[in-house]
Amino acid sequence: MKKEYLIYKLSETVKTTCKIDNNLFTKYNVKRGLRNEDRSGVLVGLTQIGNVVGYERLPEGGLKAIPGKLYYRGYDVDNIVRALIDEKRFGFEEVAFLMLSGELPDKENLQNFRELLNDNMPLEQKTKLYIIDLEGQNIMNILARSVLEMYNFDPNPDDTSPDNLMRQSIELISKLPAIIAYAYNIYRHSTSGRSLIIRHPKENLTIAENFLYMLKRNYTDLEARTLDLMLVLQAEHGGGNNSTFTVRVTSSTGTDTYSAIAAGIGSLKGPLHGGANIQVANMFAHLKENIVDWTNEDEIDTYLMRMLKKEVHDKSGLIYGIGHAVYTVSDPRAILLKELAKELAKEKDREKEFAFLELIEERAIYSLCKFKGVSALVCANVDLYSGFVYEMIGLPQIIYTPLFAMARIVGWTAHRIEELNFKSKRIIRPAYKNILDEQQYVPISKR
Repeated sequence: MKKEYLIYKLSETVKTTCKIDNNLFTKYNVKRGLRNEDRSGVLVGLTQIGNVVGYERLPEGGLKAIPGKLYYRGYDVDNIVRALIDEKRFGFEEVAFLMLSGELPDKENLQNFRELLNDNMPLEQKTKLYIIDLEGQNIMNILARSVLEMYNFDPNPDDTSPDNLMRQSIELISKLPAIIAYAYNIYRHSTSGRSLIIRHPKENLTIAENFLYMLKRNYTDLEARTLDLMLVLQAEHGGGNNSTFTVRVTSSTGTDTYSAIAAGIGSLKGPLHGGANIQVANMFAHLKENIVDWTNEDEIDTYLMRMLKKEVHDKSGLIYGIGHAVYTVSDPRAILLKELAKELAKEKDREKEFAFLELIEERAIYSLCKFKGVSALVCANVDLYSGFVYEMIGLPQIIYTPLFAMARIVGWTAHRIEELNFKSKRIIRPAYKNILDEQQYVPISKR
């Protein structure tokens, strides 16, 4: 009982030790969350990989909101995705090649790269046994631990030469789908008593196809192409998103690849980052149960307003899937994903649910602006439709965020390579100002 009381007493000190007057942040010009007063991000680095555009700076000062754009190595992602849709082909491997090399591959290079990824996808026997021995309720934690374990099987884990970094990057991109699929099947076996079935990846299948095969065996062509496009849309989002910045910060210390990527996985797990897709899925399930008429705008508006007032659902005051740190007018990923969701809903006979989610998007933006009393520019983000798409594909909620990591590993490894190959490398080390007065030490006998 003494230990529990001590923990309680120590936790009570947090109320004072973590209390800082908000006015001090303004006084000392602190960029909270590395954000400027106009909510734009503080410029902390340069990159040639991804570019997230949601506004433009005016000559007279200030920001002008514009439709969102996302670029991979200078290429508009909208153009990449629409070409893949028109040609009905898979594109995640092509995007991975582009991210790592800075160039779009021709047919021969793309085929060779796909074969390279496929050759590296099977897990070593020791890795399989390690995953089987892992116990846990969260696949993201198992994923992070598995990535750290890869260090022990790497012949040159600490080598940061370009050749070795590229080799490690290719192996991570290849192996994460197998790790996630195996981890889920083992989790399902240990928690639900289901048969433990481990399927090895097949040759001549894309990463999206192999993942669905390893996870659930049967899938439609539309399911596989939709998952592939989901991976394309989530492969990269600039150097400033939390998990990529985490990878760059840890990489700047010169640490090994597996430690840096595990740190990125830990960041992505957070509910304010990659874990937001689960929050949206839970919210949508709640709304389907509590709104009687899915076409009634007044009923939807009333319930969303109650959510904003912290009266219903999880009482957080948030409408998940609405709003973004950079995008204001529109999130280009959400627009593309919405189109994919509509097509998949037709195949799965779930068009009423899609129409309901589409109406929630519209009314949530309206309700949020009305609640705040301003005509604020806010838009749906990629998470609003991602959970619904994953569910229609037949994927369990517990792997939604790991799927995000499976895509974002492409961006993480590209940024790590760039961070470690700057000509003037420097450890990332911002400053924190201490506002506490100096204290006089008191000997323990006099306390």
